[in-house]
Amino acid sequence: MEERRREPWVVGVSGASGTPYAAAVLRALLAAGEAVDLVVSRAARLTLLDETGTAFRDGHWREDLAGWLARGADGSPDRFAPGPDLSGVRYWPAGDLAAGPSSGSYPAKGMLIVPASTASVAGVALGLSKDLLQRAAAVTLKERRPLVVAVRETPLDGPTLRHLVALDDAGAVVLPASPAFYAGAAHIQDLVDFVAGRALDAAGVPHKLYRRWGGELGAARAADG
Repeated sequence: MEERRREPWVVGVSGASGTPYAAAVLRALLAAGEAVDLVVSRAARLTLLDETGTAFRDGHWREDLAGWLARGADGSPDRFAPGPDLSGVRYWPAGDLAAGPSSGSYPAKGMLIVPASTASVAGVALGLSKDLLQRAAAVTLKERRPLVVAVRETPLDGPTLRHLVALDDAGAVVLPASPAFYAGAAHIQDLVDFVAGRALDAAGVPHKLYRRWGGELGAARAADG
């Protein structure tokens, strides 16, 4: 019997604030049975350390990833312990431009950049490919695969707005990390999960991260009450 070809989602984590968004997306992808190729930029390592106290090291990435994914958005270290099975994850250092996702012939379903900094937005929009995250995004666009860019910045200046329009024109989904409140959020994790869920909606990945709008005003409050 022929072995099923592995087709991962590439997840790029840039240096923008919002590493809990990335953790929520990763947990949900793995819960859905999806394979994941992970790229963490150098700037993202600093943000991750600052926001969670978690180091991310190439030589210990599996151990560090497990600790990161177990942590809740409020900083609680074991909110999601035990964490997901990481056997479906492949990690590529951001400086490895010979990595699988750098080539269009490498099988992948698409890519999510969560969170996306303005620097990564500019790099992808301009085709700079200065690291693996930007190169993988460029490959995703040229191969006409889904690319979701969860930009995390406010306010947005003119150059960034123009870069975002360029990404939209190229076929990417520009998804601001903008939580909604109609789903009955009662915890910071609910707001994070809403954004992560919308990113997965854009990629076409099923999940149960938030309560969907059903057309009835006050339904979320009634359900929680």
